[in-house]
Amino acid sequence: MIPGKFIALEGGEGTGKSTQSLLLAYALKRLGLTPETTREPGGTPGAEAIRLLLLDPPGEGWGAKAEAMLFAAARSDHIEKRIQPALEAGRWVVCDRFVDSSRAYQGGAGGLGDDFIASLHRIGSGGIRPDMTLIIDVPARLTRERLSARDTAGNDAIGGRADEYHMAVRQHFLKIADDDPASVTVIDGDGSPEDVHNRIMAALSPLLPVV
Repeated sequence: MIPGKFIALEGGEGTGKSTQSLLLAYALKRLGLTPETTREPGGTPGAEAIRLLLLDPPGEGWGAKAEAMLFAAARSDHIEKRIQPALEAGRWVVCDRFVDSSRAYQGGAGGLGDDFIASLHRIGSGGIRPDMTLIIDVPARLTRERLSARDTAGNDAIGGRADEYHMAVRQHFLKIADDDPASVTVIDGDGSPEDVHNRIMAALSPLLPVV
């Protein structure tokens, strides 16, 4: 059995990752592949339970270190019980967020540093990396417009943080891409969902089967 490929879609709030995950999975099916879409935090019953704790925290919420460790615990369970078995079965995994979100949010904007996040990921998940990471990037103005339209019932604990925090997240995502151009690609997220999808498919072309 040939192992599948692991694709992570990354980016800040309101960049369209969830929509693009679905469009990508549909395109992979048309190519005769067997995609599995999932998300972080989440993807398994245990990780989904942690997701609730993170996005709707009890009391005054989590400190930066506790938040990072909760994300790492959810990711460890996700990899062990869903991502790794799917890859070994030859399926393509399309994940809405992965460890680079922890690097940009908790490590970067949260001030914990990249080494702290890398250590948690190495201990909890063996340091696994996607075959390709696609960071969907949109201008700050467009992000605010999308969040305003999406979060009419109120933001979650992370999405509702100050603009300065989200600006820092964006800058750290771009730095991640600059530091690893071989496996991380920035996708221009300004345009229709179909336009962005076409850019994603072009970026993935080296990994896709020839039809």
